[in-house]
Amino acid sequence: MVGSLSARVERPNPRYFVGTGKADELKSQREVLGADLILVNHALSPVQERNLEKLTACRVVDRTGLILDIFAQRARSHEGKLQVELAQLKHMSTRLVRGWTHLERQRGGAIGLRGPGETQLELDRRLLGERMKQLQKRLDKVATQRAQARRARLRNELPVVALVGYTNAGKSTLFNALTGAGVYAADQLFATLDPTLRRLPDLDSGPALLADTVGFIRDLPHDLVAAFRSTLAEARDADLLLHVIDVADPEREQRIVDVEAVLAEIGAGDVPQILVYNKIDQVEGLQPRLDAGDTGSPPRVSVSARDRRGLDLLREAIAGRLAAERIEAVLQLPSSAGRLRARLHQQGIVAEESADEAGWRIRIDAPRLLVEPMFGLPDGDGAWLRERLLAPSEDETYNPRATAH
Repeated sequence: MVGSLSARVERPNPRYFVGTGKADELKSQREVLGADLILVNHALSPVQERNLEKLTACRVVDRTGLILDIFAQRARSHEGKLQVELAQLKHMSTRLVRGWTHLERQRGGAIGLRGPGETQLELDRRLLGERMKQLQKRLDKVATQRAQARRARLRNELPVVALVGYTNAGKSTLFNALTGAGVYAADQLFATLDPTLRRLPDLDSGPALLADTVGFIRDLPHDLVAAFRSTLAEARDADLLLHVIDVADPEREQRIVDVEAVLAEIGAGDVPQILVYNKIDQVEGLQPRLDAGDTGSPPRVSVSARDRRGLDLLREAIAGRLAAERIEAVLQLPSSAGRLRARLHQQGIVAEESADEAGWRIRIDAPRLLVEPMFGLPDGDGAWLRERLLAPSEDETYNPRATAH
């Protein structure tokens, strides 16, 4: 970077985003410094981006474009490349008009058809649209495969713990330290794009799966949220989130707010969390610590993933939280309760089942967030489930009339 220019913008200028005076200042500074690229730390409209390029005679890339370029360099898997390409094409589709002369050329229409023909711009837009449809179909297929894998994990009774946090907070390093995996970890933005799952051993609550997910960032572009929906679903469908925070970051409190905003946007705002304050090795005087938290506040654990300090405390917190966030009970259903039995199987919360002349004996072992929505079932099913699952008793049988009122 050869220079920077800041501006306070209360109301964006529709022409340049900044005022005309600041735009002229930007033009002069670019000429003096000889810069060949201007990065704008804000999302620009296509018109604003094009006008700035004409004024400064220099390529202009806004915040969304820069993030997409970084993502394109980091994508390694087939799914990640598809997601990035789709997001790039959506971003590009609104920026085809740049004053290039070749976009004004026309292609002659077929003989017998009326009309002046198709302009190069129209052709580019049509090709972009067709490519985006192809990519979306492929991603939908991947999303279906991921959903099937998640249902299989539920049947195997393995709770899922997902690492989330601001980019470059140390999630992949912590993932390797907890699981012994060798996923790529580097001191750079968005080092991880593709979700990776490994078994999380040595938990008092039993085995679990740990998922490493893409790093978040303030004002995550909506095109990326849409393209990475199947990837972000690992966080949304997890039983527990480990919110990794860089304790050495002077803006860590704002980073926490930014991550919470993204979690809410993808539908993961209500998933239970543990706040993991990582990189205590970079702050003098900090030691590994576990704070159970007050009622309604998540536990806090201070660790150093690089030095592997505090990991035992983190495992203890994970085991305690998973045990509290699962519901286990045994239900004795008569043969007349086929509707409720089908609903339980449909939700994938049946861990074990046996049948005899009296009906079905069903063992439930599933995340609380998956079970509690069933408490609103009609015909007395929900009320009966709520009573039996929150205070399980093996001797009780299904009797909807006893709880329907």
